[in-house]
Amino acid sequence: MWMRGLLVLVGLVVIGFTGCSSHHGRSYGAPPGEYHWDKAGRDMDRLVETHVKDPEKAKQVNAVMGEIIAEMKASRAQSREYHRKLYELNAIYDAAPEEFTRVLDELNNNRMRAAAKILGLRFKMKTLITAEEWKALSDDMKSYGSRYFGTGTDKAAGGS
Repeated sequence: MWMRGLLVLVGLVVIGFTGCSSHHGRSYGAPPGEYHWDKAGRDMDRLVETHVKDPEKAKQVNAVMGEIIAEMKASRAQSREYHRKLYELNAIYDAAPEEFTRVLDELNNNRMRAAAKILGLRFKMKTLITAEEWKALSDDMKSYGSRYFGTGTDKAAGGS
């Protein structure tokens, strides 16, 4: 019985941590978050064009970057769907722990598939540019990301 309670609690915590989608910056008629994905794509295109000197290579890198963004977007949509399933299960009083575990397993497997695909695309992109271009692009991407996710140097993130 305590295992069932624990699984329900874990399910609720997972659901609680997913957060709410923001509607800030949303274009009229656009799906939630679409503006942010479009902006991220444009920003990444500019970073690539800044650091990759060969225009043809920059075009190829931007195409791969577009695939990465599309995979991230699809993965996020699938995660929202799994969380919706957890909400539905939570509403069922007699839902078995195995049902929650199944959905959580599917969610985690989906995340791993997406991560593996993104990792493959990262290595594909790396083959297109020089080590110097990679370093400059990576540094700017890190700076870009830190505007949204912090610097990663706080104690909670393992920094000093």
